[in-house]
Amino acid sequence: MRVLGVDPGLTRCGIGVVDGTPGRRLSLVHVGVVVTAPDLDLASRLLAIERGIEAVLDATEPDAVAVERVFAQHNVRTVMGTAQAGAVAITAAARRGIPVAMHTPSEVKAAVTGQGRADKAQVGAMVVRLLGLTEVPRPADAADALALAICHLWRGDSSARLAAAAAAAPKSRIPRSVPATRPAPGRRVAVGGTS
Repeated sequence: MRVLGVDPGLTRCGIGVVDGTPGRRLSLVHVGVVVTAPDLDLASRLLAIERGIEAVLDATEPDAVAVERVFAQHNVRTVMGTAQAGAVAITAAARRGIPVAMHTPSEVKAAVTGQGRADKAQVGAMVVRLLGLTEVPRPADAADALALAICHLWRGDSSARLAAAAAAAPKSRIPRSVPATRPAPGRRVAVGGTS
């Protein structure tokens, strides 16, 4: 399976493509960063990101796209830019009929390093090790994009299978919530074994 990972951002949008299957050696297909100048208007920046992502989609033809899920931050402008860049990646994949998955930063860290609170240096070191690279891809957005692709290769397929199995399973006859029973008026109910 080939996965394109996208670490969205307006100034630097990391893109990494990895081939592999769970339990087998992973291989690097592509890594890079789409860079846009902060002094450009928003439309021009998003268009540049779209063109960069589409070029990689066309060149590598991935089976899936994994995008980092935006999480709340104190800086609303940063969150908005990240969300907009992520939406560009999702739209480009959808236009080609490529499935898209979203992964949180802690999910990615846990998949790649074994702990959800790993720092960027730990994630980069594991990306190097897992892909057999000689150095950490720079800037960090590139390494993060590869980590997203690795996360999806290892976790995304199993998550999709679990969701499909849950959807196909026969529905339980047990009601979702069982109404509480109330004692008849005037009767005492024993609690703790004595009345």
